[in-house]
Amino acid sequence: MNLDLNSAKIHPSSQIPTLQLRGNIITFEETQVMGIVNINSDSFFAGSRATALDAILKLTEKHITEGATFIDIGASSSKPGSTISNAEDEWKTLESIIPELLQAFPNTYFSIDTYHSLVAKNAIEMGIDIVNDISSGSIDNTMFDTIAALNAPYVLMHMQGNPQNMQIAPQYEDVTKEVLLFFSQQIQTLRQKGVTNIIVDPGFGFGKTQAHNYQLFDALPLFKNLHAPILVGISRKSMVTKVLNVDAANALNGTTVLNTLAILNGANILRVHDVQQAKEAIHLLTFAKNNTN
Repeated sequence: MNLDLNSAKIHPSSQIPTLQLRGNIITFEETQVMGIVNINSDSFFAGSRATALDAILKLTEKHITEGATFIDIGASSSKPGSTISNAEDEWKTLESIIPELLQAFPNTYFSIDTYHSLVAKNAIEMGIDIVNDISSGSIDNTMFDTIAALNAPYVLMHMQGNPQNMQIAPQYEDVTKEVLLFFSQQIQTLRQKGVTNIIVDPGFGFGKTQAHNYQLFDALPLFKNLHAPILVGISRKSMVTKVLNVDAANALNGTTVLNTLAILNGANILRVHDVQQAKEAIHLLTFAKNNTN
């Protein structure tokens, strides 16, 4: 796959990508929402954490009721400074929870937030739909082959370094060009292995300064040239908190503003802690578009 960045800057693609799940084709004429459920006690936003089964089911039901198309579940924190998790320990946390979620919410699409191929394989074989890998196979070099063997939809995220060191002075000559070329190369590798259901996530806050984050955010329309759904995860992150000088608990309004801009810039999926507010932003933008054209 070749990506002409000079051409892309002048002629961003307008093609609407699709995603195949359970024999269904999901189209993205309207942005979809992915609700976050963190099955750990260490993720940066307390409101996303649930460790007891009842709490996990309750939070999942809340996201679905408010309109989430996808639920992203993860057993390990990937906040800046966090250490690489152990695959076996991660799976021990998930193996009894996943069947409960799938039984309770059979019509919902679930993704597993993991960089371990063992966890990805077990989760997909159990019935999870998507693998969401923040490392794009850099932490577990068997991940791509595992995804190909499973024929599983895959979220390919850009991260410089790993969670433990990613925010220690990240550097780029041109962050937009480097991230786009990274995706171009990784998508080509995956497609050569037979993987075609690919979602791209620029990885806001993962090995990027605030300047890098906002440069990528402004360039989001260029990612349409990858011909893959674009996932944006900025919910309550430092892109909001550091600019507004608030903590994550008070970052909902700022998150909604940036999510709205992300939709206008071409985001196909918003990964969020607050589904209702994201859906309201989508609804208002859709209503405005339909009544002004």
